[in-house]
Amino acid sequence: MAEPSSYLGWKIDYANPPGEPAYLDPGSMHWRVYKNPIALAVGGVAAVLLEFADARIRSGVWDHSTYKVDPIGRSKRTGIAAMVGVYGPQAAARRVIQGVTNMHTRVVGETPKGEAYKALDVELLDWVSATAGYGFLNAYDRFVEPLTEAEKTRFYEEAHPIARLYGVKYSPSSQADFMAMMDKLAPRFEPHPIVGEFLDIIQSGKAAPAAPKFLHKALARASVSLLPPIVRERLRLGGEYDLTTVDRLALKAAGRLAEKIPIRSSPPSQASVRLGLPYDFLYRSRAEQKRLLAASTSSGTYPGSPRTHPTP
Repeated sequence: MAEPSSYLGWKIDYANPPGEPAYLDPGSMHWRVYKNPIALAVGGVAAVLLEFADARIRSGVWDHSTYKVDPIGRSKRTGIAAMVGVYGPQAAARRVIQGVTNMHTRVVGETPKGEAYKALDVELLDWVSATAGYGFLNAYDRFVEPLTEAEKTRFYEEAHPIARLYGVKYSPSSQADFMAMMDKLAPRFEPHPIVGEFLDIIQSGKAAPAAPKFLHKALARASVSLLPPIVRERLRLGGEYDLTTVDRLALKAAGRLAEKIPIRSSPPSQASVRLGLPYDFLYRSRAEQKRLLAASTSSGTYPGSPRTHPTP
C-alpha cells in the first residue's frame, strides 16, 4: 500500500480511491513534465524569482509565510500543492487548493514603499500561476528533453482548469502570451536583497544535504538562466549566476536519468496505478503510453472511458 502524503494535516493518497480521475489526463503534457524532479526544482526556483521581481508578491511571501524561518518546508508544501493539482484525485485537489485559497485571504499588507497588496488580487494570482507554468515547462525543455512549440502550447492550455480553481482569471495559452503578460508587469520589476537571500538558501544545499554542493549551485544558476533577459537585468543578477558548461551537462544528465527511473511511491506512479495503468506508465515510450491508454479506454478500466462514466 502506498503511503499517503499530507498538506497541512490533510492526507493525500495518490493511489486511492481507485478510478477517481485527476483534473489532467495521464496523456497530458503536465503528467509528462511534472514527473521530473530536475524540471520541478529548476523551474520552481525560476518561478519564485519571477514572482519576487514584483514587490507586492515578494513582500507577501516574505512577510506572511514561513519562508524566512523554514524555506525548505515552505517550498515542499508548495510542491505538494502543485503535485496534487496534476496527479491527485479531484476531491483531494479541490480540498488542498481551497486550503491554499483560505490561507491567501489573510495575506494583506504594504510593501516597504507603502503600496498596498493582497494575495487574492487577480493580477497577482494570474502572475503567480503563469510563472509556475513557465518555469516548469522551460526547465523541462532546457534540461530534460526539448519540446516542440505545439507541445509547449498544449502545456499552457492544459493549465486553464487548475488555474481557475485558484481563482485565476487570465491564464496564458502560449509562450507568447506569457511574454506579453510579463511585458505589462515589467515596469514594476526591481532588485531587492531578498532575491539574493533566496538564492543563497537554494545554493546552501539544505533542501537535499546528500546531493553534491556544486549541484545546488548549478540549480540556482540554471534557474537564473531561464529568466527572460529583462527580468534578470531588473533583478541585477550578474555574471556570478552565469550557467557554466559543467552545470548544464550535470543537470541534463540528472534530468535525463530521472526520466528513466520510476519510483513506486511517487505521486506520478501512484496516480497511474489509481487509474488502472502500470506504475511505470510515464516512463515508457510515447508509443507504449498511447497503446496502454487506448487499451484501458476500450476496456472501460480508464476513468475517462464511456464505460466508467455512463451518460445519465
